[in-house]
Amino acid sequence: MLFNSVISWYFKKRIQQVEFATQNPLEVQYNWWKRLVKQGVGTEFGKVHGFDALRSLDDYRRNIPIQNYDSLKPYIKRIMSGEQQLLWPSEIKWFAKSSGTTSDKSKFIPVSFEALEECQFKGARDLMTIYCHNNLGTKIFEGKSLMIGGSHEVNRLDNDSYYGDLSAVMMNNLPFWVNLLRTPKPEIALMPNWETKLEKMAQSTIDVDVTSISGVPTWTMILMNRLLELKGVDNILEIWPNLELYMHGGVGFEPYRMPFGKLIPSSKMNYLESYNASEGFFGVQDSLQSSGDMLLMTDYGIYYEFMPMTEYGKEEPQTKTLEEVETGVNYALVISTNAGLWRYVVGDTIKFTKLNPYRFRITGRTKLYINAFGEELMIDNAEKALSEACKRTDSRIRDYTAAPIYLSDGESGAHQWLIEFERRPKCITEFREELDANLKRVNSDYEAKRNGDLALAQPHIKVCEDGTFYSWMKQRGKLGGQNKVPRLSNDRRIVEEILTLLQK
Repeated sequence: MLFNSVISWYFKKRIQQVEFATQNPLEVQYNWWKRLVKQGVGTEFGKVHGFDALRSLDDYRRNIPIQNYDSLKPYIKRIMSGEQQLLWPSEIKWFAKSSGTTSDKSKFIPVSFEALEECQFKGARDLMTIYCHNNLGTKIFEGKSLMIGGSHEVNRLDNDSYYGDLSAVMMNNLPFWVNLLRTPKPEIALMPNWETKLEKMAQSTIDVDVTSISGVPTWTMILMNRLLELKGVDNILEIWPNLELYMHGGVGFEPYRMPFGKLIPSSKMNYLESYNASEGFFGVQDSLQSSGDMLLMTDYGIYYEFMPMTEYGKEEPQTKTLEEVETGVNYALVISTNAGLWRYVVGDTIKFTKLNPYRFRITGRTKLYINAFGEELMIDNAEKALSEACKRTDSRIRDYTAAPIYLSDGESGAHQWLIEFERRPKCITEFREELDANLKRVNSDYEAKRNGDLALAQPHIKVCEDGTFYSWMKQRGKLGGQNKVPRLSNDRRIVEEILTLLQK
């Protein structure tokens, strides 16, 4: 009871701060910009780019170039080798590993103490703060919170540096009291092998009173199905009768809404989305009634800019401040953070649905991608893997497109590839295996999700007749000019259109 009272006191205090930031976002953002630049003055990046001479937001936009992972990578590699004061003044020992860019299999995003405390942990606390504020009768703290996280490894470049999934970085730095509220034990939650870990998680949580869950939908579904199998029951409420909240993010939830409804058949079950990436925690769904709309969190040690997609790819792209954005416009998210990411293009695109307060939806990536299971498969990954598969099977591709096959009862998800060959491989099975192996080689997140075929099975290859993509483009009035076949899609609309065409 005392513990719950302390939590309630904290939430009442914090909700006032959340409401202030929501009502005064421009003031809060400007103050954060000043704080970040002041702290960055003494860093190598700050000295090179003249932070001490910056007097206004316009100065900042004019004098600091837009950054991406490749442009910051030389700094990051040096930090991973033990150098400090390069991008951020405080010591950085942790790196969040995520899928790579055109040149790297994986990215290693620096995570400072401030980024953990003022951003990631604050975002997680605020998600609960807002939920409890909107649900005064909640009993969520009378049970345990199931956290389905990643694994961690020691960075071999420096014995004092560590890297892992963002969830693993957070778990390794959680305040001690959080472990009183969570399950399973850290030694299970941080196991590197997913098959072993999921079994251990199932065994260790099957008799625990779980009231909330946080995790990626794919792995959560697999865990729940294993629990049903172990217990011999029909739904999760027969195991966890007091379950009331599922917190998700990372992939679109809509394809999973119906399967979750079957697993947790209760009208009282609540679902909340958050938007946190390796680079920062950006948004929280602040109403149970909204679906996909999130509140932009402006007081997390991040200064935001928004690049209209019409500017993306230009040599000197222009960005908008929060004050300048409009609803309905697709923006690439640009951030400056308390871990030393300066004017960094995250790679996600958003659209604002409301400006008072600032609410938005994630609309996709700045590049073509598939991220149905957390695999973050980008077009450059696909091109490299296909090229190598063709080389090894003496084949050549004319056109292709790919989309996810979502998880269904008893079946893993997969990627379906529709391919029109100029020269077909002698054995499609061999081509599929080569494609799969090379996707694992170039994308660490895909490799992780393919582990044990639990969430993601081998690719499905559909060989298309000659002229299929030409006919499809003609049907859509998209022949010639700059029109191109979309290579990767995170939904099945294009794939289904082409499959329908093949049946005629």
